[in-house]
Amino acid sequence: MINLLLVDDQTLVRQGIKSLLGLAENMKVIAEASDGQAALGYLQSEQQEKVDLILMDIRMPNLNGIETLQALNDIGSSIPVIMLTTFDDHESVMQALQTGAKGYLLKDVSLETLVEAIETVHEGKTLIQPAITEKLLEGLRGVRGEFEASDMPEPLSDREVEILRLMAAGCSNREMAQSLFKSEGTIKNQVSSILAKLGVRDRTRAVLKSIELGII
Repeated sequence: MINLLLVDDQTLVRQGIKSLLGLAENMKVIAEASDGQAALGYLQSEQQEKVDLILMDIRMPNLNGIETLQALNDIGSSIPVIMLTTFDDHESVMQALQTGAKGYLLKDVSLETLVEAIETVHEGKTLIQPAITEKLLEGLRGVRGEFEASDMPEPLSDREVEILRLMAAGCSNREMAQSLFKSEGTIKNQVSSILAKLGVRDRTRAVLKSIELGII
């Protein structure tokens, strides 16, 4: 069972997501919080149950999602966080991922996507789901991030750029292999090559850096 902490200042959103997750057999919302301060208070309380993953809104009063994520980093928390957002929140998405969020989801996410996302992050992977559309990509391209323009990576091949675009669309290795008619092993090796050339440690940061450098 995956135990979840749901953090959102909108009661209806929390109720909706909790109701969706009630249909899943392997996960459960064990606690709710209306803002970051309440979430931190719960996590540091003696009464807390073990939380395996946090679903958290980016924009909240008192202590927003990014500030809460930084506070979690400061206390050494290893609980993975998936941010809840909307398509018009480009800058906050960028900041959240750079602060350590393992991915993001739209608030109107389907049960199938929600469950898949939680399972993926719980397994220790990063997530960019649902697919980053061109609209969000355009928004992110206008945001100054942590990578300097002079921080140019080793040139990527056309195929590696194609794989990066699929990564930005949230595709798994299996989905990319099927799309490109390659084996999963080949795709895995190419992803590793992309990470090495960009000098990043995971797929999320590879996508962010490639956007900032204008590669995709």
